[in-house]
Amino acid sequence: MTPQELKSVLSSGLLSFPLTDFDAQGEFNPQGYVRRLEWLAPYGATALFAAGGTGEFFSLAADEYSSIIKTAVDTCATSVPILAGVGGSTRQAIQYAQEAERLGAKGLLLLPHYLTEASQEGVAAHVEQVCKSVKIGVVVYNRNVCRLNATLLEQLAERCPNLIGYKDGLGDIELMVSIRRRLGDRFSYLGGLPTAEVYAAAYKALGVPVYSSAVFNFIPKTAMDFYHAIAKDDHATVAKIIDDFFLPYLDIRNRKAGYAVSIVKAGAKISGYDAGPVRAPLTDLLPDEYEKLAALIKKQGAQ
Repeated sequence: MTPQELKSVLSSGLLSFPLTDFDAQGEFNPQGYVRRLEWLAPYGATALFAAGGTGEFFSLAADEYSSIIKTAVDTCATSVPILAGVGGSTRQAIQYAQEAERLGAKGLLLLPHYLTEASQEGVAAHVEQVCKSVKIGVVVYNRNVCRLNATLLEQLAERCPNLIGYKDGLGDIELMVSIRRRLGDRFSYLGGLPTAEVYAAAYKALGVPVYSSAVFNFIPKTAMDFYHAIAKDDHATVAKIIDDFFLPYLDIRNRKAGYAVSIVKAGAKISGYDAGPVRAPLTDLLPDEYEKLAALIKKQGAQ
């Protein structure tokens, strides 16, 4: 798949980030991961991102990373494209990027570098070096310490033909509008705020109709129903699902930092696809929070 073909794929539909399966001892569980991917793939997501943020990329060792990407690529070879999360220091991100390309990933999601202090120009150099280390398409994720502006993204687009996507996890509307207006159709644009469904209608109005769904990991039918309602401007269905599920879900998710991942792992367990515990420094939901989530999931009906 060429970068431009990947860009076309990412310009419509719903995206998701499968959890990474761990066993009770916290080790990668390939059998559970295969089962998860085989369950999720037929629901109609346009692409799946292996070892992304929800997949706990920053807790993975290098050998685990290779196993996870290979498992995802092999399992989904005939069903849905796999993009691989990459990140960390520039040299580390390049190593992950080249390994993902070698294993057959169709593209990369370049996660924030997680350095406390870096200039815009330094972050741009980081992105450029990763892009130029591979031939497959790259999506850059503006979130936390990665806050590239429209001018630098335009320069990167000129220097890196395989930089084909921009994912927004900042929620800065002014910045999003400036990037969308400056870059036009040069990128595919993805909404990437935690629990992106809450922002989906607003982002669609900005010209960003595609987003990634974390809840697809445990209520895939509901996630697809919500996406189709957004696409059709079915405001009544959107409002009902937000009121019945997403707002009380956010009440649980917002109780602790890191729960954006922990609550998804809890949801997967409730739905019969246990991905094991989260790894430190994340913490799992408390028992009462787990029970509240279980009641919310039950109300959504069979998936």
